Amino acid sequence: MEQIKIVVRYADGRVIKGYTRDFFPNKSLFHLHPADKPSGEGIEVLLKDLKAIFFVRDFEGKPSYNERKDFTEGKQSPGRKIEITFADGEMLVGTIMGYDPQRPGFFLFPPDPQSNNLRIFVVSKAVSKFRYL
Repeated sequence: MEQIKIVVRYADGRVIKGYTRDFFPNKSLFHLHPADKPSGEGIEVLLKDLKAIFFVRDFEGKPSYNERKDFTEGKQSPGRKIEITFADGEMLVGTIMGYDPQRPGFFLFPPDPQSNNLRIFVVSKAVSKFRYL
């Protein structure tokens, strides 16, 4: 399986950038190979400890790019538009294909197609507020 670039955000605020080959949304753990040691031994990551997993194009992103955080008027977006707020106060908007709060998490797709984030796996228990737009 191909290595996928991710940024793991823990509920306690820690952030680790790296690669994974074995993340599945229905599994309780996966392995992360830190970006600074991609061929080294992977770190075991427990989903219950996380806030979200960001699947990214690049680890550095584009600091000068002003990412659009809202939806383009009149343009159809696949899925349902939502806004979530994490327990730490951070808010995200995007679209989802399905949501069941009993599942460990769900995928959120950013409204800006030029975003560095391709998709975000949001851990359900890290969300304090969820609403459809």
